[in-house]
Amino acid sequence: MVERKEYLDQLIQWKDEQVIKVVTGIRRCGKSTLLTQYQSWLKDSGISENQIISVNFEELEYEELLDYKKLYEYLKARLVSGAKTYIFLDEIQKVPAFEKVVDSLYVKPDVDIYITGSNAYMLSGDLATLLTGRYVEIKMLPLSFREFLSITELEKERGFAEYLKIGGLPYLAVMDRTPQKVETYLEGIYNTVIVRDIEDRQARKESDPSKRKITDIALLKSIAKYLASVVGSPISIRSITDYLISSGRKISPNTVNDYVEALTESFIFYSADRFDIVGKQLLKVNKKMYIVDLGLRNHILPRRNYDLGFSLESIVYFELLRRGYKVMIGKVGNTEVDFVAEKQGAYTYVQVTADMTAEETFEREMRPLTLIRDNYEKLILTADHLTLGNYNGIQVKNLVDWLLGLDQ
Repeated sequence: MVERKEYLDQLIQWKDEQVIKVVTGIRRCGKSTLLTQYQSWLKDSGISENQIISVNFEELEYEELLDYKKLYEYLKARLVSGAKTYIFLDEIQKVPAFEKVVDSLYVKPDVDIYITGSNAYMLSGDLATLLTGRYVEIKMLPLSFREFLSITELEKERGFAEYLKIGGLPYLAVMDRTPQKVETYLEGIYNTVIVRDIEDRQARKESDPSKRKITDIALLKSIAKYLASVVGSPISIRSITDYLISSGRKISPNTVNDYVEALTESFIFYSADRFDIVGKQLLKVNKKMYIVDLGLRNHILPRRNYDLGFSLESIVYFELLRRGYKVMIGKVGNTEVDFVAEKQGAYTYVQVTADMTAEETFEREMRPLTLIRDNYEKLILTADHLTLGNYNGIQVKNLVDWLLGLDQ
């Protein structure tokens, strides 16, 4: 069992607070394991077994609790009088109208609620309306490189090469990683996410007419493959539609938008808006998309091109999210900054490159940062070790050391 200490610490910090704890993230990133570890921590802290109620809706024995009224009666009957009851509902999005159950339990005294879901839709619509200001979301991602290295105990350069290839889904870090086993495992995860998301959408279509049906698995996979191939490049719904039409498909932008939404709701892809650095405002055109795990990207794409730069960019994007930043793509004049990372009103400008040793590359990476006139941190992350240093306030750091926190 892989311990996700940072996420466990977050749950511990929120223990007994009068908010619902919602853990979200792609399937198999470790949400169920996190709840199990937290329950063990509660028991070690003196909470008795009968104060903990745990239901995993992926397990067949709880199938009849998919009816929200039966679920509510089941939970209500097990509340402990005169003591705190800790309720864990894993993959709750499978229960239609589950928000009624959560809302009713929330208003009862001495109830502490924890829910997980593999689809962002669970935090929209009715749930968001009912629970505005009453929940905290803990956004779970696959293993960081630091976690991956800690678990595998590989030497850091070899470990980084492995991480680039197979990604950070937790089970991969502890299994016997033969190429065939890795490929089979990733294929299973990918197909599960795609197919289950379609099932979940079909179920909720009945209660939400605004959600059009996602019925074409081949189309969903085609769009996922295209998005994986253009990671780090500006895209729009129109550009995706044009690509599909050029491939011989008759399709509307509205349909493409629905399918892209399905892929982002299931946490396979994350989007980053463009940001005007001078005007400090978001731009509405041409966002970028990043795939949550490089192992999945390597599974989806045929082995043609070795695009190390985009892989590094993707790793940095998700590491910035882990560190609590809001991440955008920067525009300054006619040039672009890879990332604008914002936290509590302060900005960090980040460029990512595989190698800065060529003079032309060095100047290209430096140029956008030199155009920024404010005094916020400016950072270039590179896989090489020869160009590190401070250049007129622009810090050049080794990317692997930065990921491991060794750059201080």
